[in-house]
Amino acid sequence: MKQASIYVNDTFCGILTEDEEGFHFAYDEAYLAIPNAMALSPTMPLTEQRYDKEMMFPVFDGLIPEGWLLDIASSSWKIDPRDRMSLLMACCKDCIGNISVKPLEP
Repeated sequence: MKQASIYVNDTFCGILTEDEEGFHFAYDEAYLAIPNAMALSPTMPLTEQRYDKEMMFPVFDGLIPEGWLLDIASSSWKIDPRDRMSLLMACCKDCIGNISVKPLEP
């Protein structure tokens, strides 16, 4: 199982998990209580319910590099290009935009 902390505008907003069933994301209760909390995307509005998907959520998959930059990241960190969660955690700690991803240690 792999897990990552997700931040919006440097504010912790939830946990993304990959396990044998797929990907799961849950907003943090404290984040949901913030009056001006922002949803990660229009397809993932703020809710107390957990999101489940067999494949990586598009909002996170879009953060992962593509093309030659993916080739460099994959070979530098020795990560299989199909291992989307590992790429997300390795490459998206300081993304362009308001979302960042930090690996959670087991």
